[in-house]
Amino acid sequence: MDQGVDGEVDGAAGTQAKAWTTGAVPLFALYGEEARVTDAEFIHIEDIESRSRLYDWGIGSHTHRGLFQLVAVLDGGARVQIDDRMADVAAPCVVVVPPAVVHSFQFRPGSQGYVLTVAEVMLFDGASAQSRPLFEALFLSPCLIDFTDARAAVGRVSALLDQLMTEFRWPQVGRSAMCEWLLRGVLLLLERQRAAATGSNPAERVRTDLFARFRALVEERFTEHWPIPRYADALGITESRLNRLCRHLVDRSAFDVVQDRLLLEAKRRLIYIAAPVSMIAYELGFQDPGYFNRFFKKLTGKTPAVFRREARAG
Repeated sequence: MDQGVDGEVDGAAGTQAKAWTTGAVPLFALYGEEARVTDAEFIHIEDIESRSRLYDWGIGSHTHRGLFQLVAVLDGGARVQIDDRMADVAAPCVVVVPPAVVHSFQFRPGSQGYVLTVAEVMLFDGASAQSRPLFEALFLSPCLIDFTDARAAVGRVSALLDQLMTEFRWPQVGRSAMCEWLLRGVLLLLERQRAAATGSNPAERVRTDLFARFRALVEERFTEHWPIPRYADALGITESRLNRLCRHLVDRSAFDVVQDRLLLEAKRRLIYIAAPVSMIAYELGFQDPGYFNRFFKKLTGKTPAVFRREARAG
């Protein structure tokens, strides 16, 4: 996550809520709620206080399937964990959490702001697809958007989120359309701020769109161990172009991007699942647990067993 630092975050208090799981980490539609989200037009917004106070201001490690989440901290701050990275953030800022990313928040008591949760399908398919290139870069990876020097901009974002929550709580005729319009406004303002901070320009949109498609394909197929030429074929580009794209945007080869995703999932499961290493290896598509051990040690310098023991001890 932008502006993050490597390290472990302290466990949040009071986060032993019930959850349905994928066999990795707690998986929620909304934190502490077991209901599965099947509505492609799902939007949910609430203030930070209403849910976090129930858990002593701590939202424990969890993930969401097919849901983007934006956490706008307008007053106060939080310690944020994104996978194995941690950062202390202060208002005004917005934390962007893509689907399937393990995250947690330990808010300062009394923090104010909004938590907006949106179905991935609603953003990138159907009627919303035409605006996809305008803000897709926002969801390439977890990020922190700082508004410290952009008070006017954060005021506009806050106003739209307030209107969105009003519409959400008191639905009237055209509610779905109104929510979608307000949502697009929020996303566009966030992308403008992100782009201004990173120096990106419209010429990058073609690249970010293609890279986002690659990342989505990796998310879908990484346990099948597709070779890079197969990913390139699925995207309709050459392998060399895919590698240039990855080098340009994340300074990694396409192979590294796939390996990184596989390693991240391996780490998650080793930490959160009480299952033999061999079983985790098979679930990740390795036909030989010995090869999984060699893969993991090559990338981390530790065997899976040693990594698990040290991670749980810490």
